[in-house]
Amino acid sequence: MQKFSKTGLPAQAGNILTVMLLVVLAFFSGMYLNRDNRTELEKVSLTNKEVTVATVADFAPFWEVWNSINEKYPEAIKTTDQEKIYGAISGLVGSLEDPYSVFFSPEEAKEFEEQISGNFSGIGIEVGIKDKVMTVIAPLKNTPAYRAGLKSGDKILQIDKKNTSDVSIDQAIKLIRGEKGTLITLTILREGDKEPKDIPIIRDTINIPTLDTEIRNDGIFVIKLYSFSANSLTLFRNALIEFSKARTDKLILDLRGNPGGYLHASVDIASWFLPSGKIVVTEDYGKNKNPEIFRSKGYDVFKRKLKLVILIDGGSASASEIVAGALQDHGVAKLVGDKSFGKGSVQELIKVTDDTRLKITVAKWLTPNGNSISEKGLTPDYEVKLTRKDIEEKKDLQLEKAVDLLLNWK
Repeated sequence: MQKFSKTGLPAQAGNILTVMLLVVLAFFSGMYLNRDNRTELEKVSLTNKEVTVATVADFAPFWEVWNSINEKYPEAIKTTDQEKIYGAISGLVGSLEDPYSVFFSPEEAKEFEEQISGNFSGIGIEVGIKDKVMTVIAPLKNTPAYRAGLKSGDKILQIDKKNTSDVSIDQAIKLIRGEKGTLITLTILREGDKEPKDIPIIRDTINIPTLDTEIRNDGIFVIKLYSFSANSLTLFRNALIEFSKARTDKLILDLRGNPGGYLHASVDIASWFLPSGKIVVTEDYGKNKNPEIFRSKGYDVFKRKLKLVILIDGGSASASEIVAGALQDHGVAKLVGDKSFGKGSVQELIKVTDDTRLKITVAKWLTPNGNSISEKGLTPDYEVKLTRKDIEEKKDLQLEKAVDLLLNWK
């Protein structure tokens, strides 16, 4: 079982989607409430199958609209019955008002599977829905989006003049990606700006960065983790070896702008700081099934003999929130910065037919103390907001606060 992320990048497409190829029957084929009260159209099976729908809902309006389209719409013949069914299913999933649940038609399913394969070009941003608006979670370091100056929290109002108000995340990803060397223009509204602005960006092949390290003159060791990718486990272990050789007990783990990645990577990284068996994260499935608890593997190399500060901001999401939330709840680390994005849901990919898929939210992530990451995000122990002036003057007050805490640790 492999976990995938929502959003936009194959290496990220990793932390919130459980690929379980389950075959299910197309539920819109020959729907009926009872055999004695069906319309003429209901007697026609569109896929040569009949499925009983266990519901008290009235399907009469659906068939009334279906008939009206076929009888009155001048170009109805251009849309096949099967395409109408796909549209109806998409509307059904859309009624959930969950931006991470989506139905993929055959063409969309093929594109989605190409996306998660890792072969893609684009601009290098992770996107999500925040306050019902398409929002930049984080631009990845040294990507076209990063160089163009996109920031965490930027609201994406248009993609090449197409309004994003009724665009799903997966549709947005499709629009943003494209052939290397081609131009895309994002219309964004940044906090503090009165008017939106257009940002032109040239697409390129995206190489997802993972990790940087630094030993400061004051003896503080810094690990900047950009993503929870497949190779982050080895790189993080090597960074900790480098940290141990620096002969210091002061560590900053910088997760700002880290949009997440593989779930197993977040559990493994948290395990370096937690005893065996401690809860890292819980997948809450509600009433559908018992929760699944992911626990520390117990590497616990520091045995609490460590001064640890984790930096987070609005670009810290998903796997970043799992690690930061676990270490905060267990009292291992202090969080400094701004409130995290709040992306903590689990999706399952269901094979509906041979060539269609349903990606649907099945669970929410909870921190060890039971706090929902999706609903609340993470609140830092020491909240430090960066102003536009701070950024323009290249002042990192969040890092400065982390350094002050470590140098005056109590």
